[in-house]
Amino acid sequence: MQAASVAGVANMLQGCGGGSPTSPSGNTPQLTTINGSVANGIVTLPIGAASPLASVGGAALVQTSVGVFLVSRTGQNTFSVLTATCTHQECTITGFQNSTYVCPCHGSQYNTSGVVLSGPAPRSLRQFPSQFDSDTLTWSA
Repeated sequence: MQAASVAGVANMLQGCGGGSPTSPSGNTPQLTTINGSVANGIVTLPIGAASPLASVGGAALVQTSVGVFLVSRTGQNTFSVLTATCTHQECTITGFQNSTYVCPCHGSQYNTSGVVLSGPAPRSLRQFPSQFDSDTLTWSA
């Protein structure tokens, strides 16, 4: 059973460009994962006092039925919503430190606007305009 698990992990790594990450995010704090709901193509995310997004500078990995998103609170009433899919080899970005998202596969880094800070990612992350009203964040997915 253990040999099968090791082989499975090796195959997953190989499928993502081969070799080990050039800048692993093993030391990078991982984003808290929260769930958003979707109705008619609109993602709704309540932001309560216990949410990782309750304070400016907070960030979370938001899972929905239409995709996974990176959400950060950039101001009292402003948020950044980005796709969580790295533009290098489509790994899900899970790390966040010092207002920087870090891909666990090959170490690409993005700012909270989705702009590439360091590669190998070739382009910025897709942004989604959002609205915040009465402790609820919404965006069209």
